[in-house]
Amino acid sequence: MNLSTRRNFLRQLGLSAAALPFLPALPSLAQNAPGSKMQRIIFVFTPNGTIPPEFWPDQTGPDFQLKRILAPLEPFKKRMMTLKGVHNKIRGDGDGHMRGISCLLTADELLPGNIQGGSDKPAGWARNISIDQEIRNFLQARPETATRFGSMEIGVAVPNRADPWTRESYAGSNQPLAPNSDPYSLFDKIYGQTKDRENLGSVLDEVRDDLKLISAKIDQEERDLLEKHETFVREMERDLQSANTVNLMFPPPALEQGVALDNDGIPKISSMQTDLLVNAFANGMARVATLQYTNSVGQARMRWLDIHEDHHHLSHEPDSNTDAQEKLVKINVWLCEQLADLARKLDAIPEPGGQGTMLDNTTIVWTNELGKGNSHTLDNIPFVLVGGGLGFKTGQAMQFDNVTHNRLWMSIAHAFGHYIPSFGHKGFSDGGPLGLS
Repeated sequence: MNLSTRRNFLRQLGLSAAALPFLPALPSLAQNAPGSKMQRIIFVFTPNGTIPPEFWPDQTGPDFQLKRILAPLEPFKKRMMTLKGVHNKIRGDGDGHMRGISCLLTADELLPGNIQGGSDKPAGWARNISIDQEIRNFLQARPETATRFGSMEIGVAVPNRADPWTRESYAGSNQPLAPNSDPYSLFDKIYGQTKDRENLGSVLDEVRDDLKLISAKIDQEERDLLEKHETFVREMERDLQSANTVNLMFPPPALEQGVALDNDGIPKISSMQTDLLVNAFANGMARVATLQYTNSVGQARMRWLDIHEDHHHLSHEPDSNTDAQEKLVKINVWLCEQLADLARKLDAIPEPGGQGTMLDNTTIVWTNELGKGNSHTLDNIPFVLVGGGLGFKTGQAMQFDNVTHNRLWMSIAHAFGHYIPSFGHKGFSDGGPLGLS
């Protein structure tokens, strides 16, 4: 249904255009306006750097070979890009891990503060909006791209504390957004209203049946009065059905019950969170998301990989410790498998009301707070893009010459039609958006 039709729909109901942003969440109204294209983006964060020799392809251009860490993405090789030579040049207060995650999507310095990290410069929160929220606000300001939630901030085993090591998404300066790491809570947020309607529907069924029983035992005058109540019940039922949210285009996923929200539950939590994310996207509830695995200085112990040391401490081991390097490769392979699983889920769903699959219209950006864990470098941040919809030339390994990640975020914003002249720290946008098309 196009924008004009949706406006007529509202006029017929006697509603104002203020309700337009909620219409994309209704499956019957979820199709794009003519001439528009569906675009979504997911920023996936994993911590503690990568193992460069096992991550970056040796070749550039389309004839690149995937190393061990990126091997799970082989089925999506023609729809992916690796971006080497993109650096996070944000400095200022705070240690490398703090700036690594809180300056990653914001591309600006941390505010002064009293949070002491591993440096002699305490810091506060980020001073800039993050790129996910910048794009969210742009989409939400346009009726044809606005959605129920706008964006979703999702976590996997993110610690239950608030500090610059645990936050990547910012609604604005000094406004960190907490990711939801509880799939059961996230389910309630997404589908709670649907469940409420189902519960109300069952109550109406009981009331309707009761009214029928009463009607058979009263006189005509009272029956006339009762019919008014029955009319009210029928109108409520029609309202529920016309909202078309009881039966979503894609039913909510069935979550395994009783999964422990702790370290050892991470594999199941990851699967549950990506199920919920993909389902919410498919039902038109959001077009922007962040998916954050643990946090900067993440200390998950991946015992399901037979690795019992925590991730952060392993990442500090020297390159000469071959045992630690091998374990880090296994950890990063597993994290890449989660990315590939998300891509598969998106690729398995035909684009609602459109062509191709959801992955054809969704770009996943996989990134990290460090280029390499034991050196704490913010150079050569591992950026991998998977999917489509932004018009980038996928199926290639790209090599840049010491460019800032501010320019990458400009490229993504411009691909959404949001032509910002700069993003983040002043001066680091010189040169404009990166050439990815």
